[in-house]
Amino acid sequence: MTFDLTVFLLFTVVIMGGAGYLTGQAIAGTWRPIWQLVAYSLLLGAFDRFLVYALFKGQLLSLSAFAIDSLVILAIAFLGFRLTRARIMVKQYPWIFERAGPLNWKRKSGE
Repeated sequence: MTFDLTVFLLFTVVIMGGAGYLTGQAIAGTWRPIWQLVAYSLLLGAFDRFLVYALFKGQLLSLSAFAIDSLVILAIAFLGFRLTRARIMVKQYPWIFERAGPLNWKRKSGE
């Protein structure tokens, strides 16, 4: 079976990427370490491979497809993680930190 861009964009990026984004938010919101984000993204990548195989007759045991799917999901999950962690740090510790862009925070300068 050949690569189907529509299945990749709609299923892997939108649906499984959305699940990865929510996973990143959950991990950041519960103060878990970032290595758990990698583990959960690999599990989502394996689940994505299985569903693409079962629903769209894709390749199940394709290492390259698994790696690409997992990396895309991990990137989206990391985005959710950093957005949430930056929001939490600034909201929970407003006397120490201020926003330094959508993905970062910095120490407030002395007044």
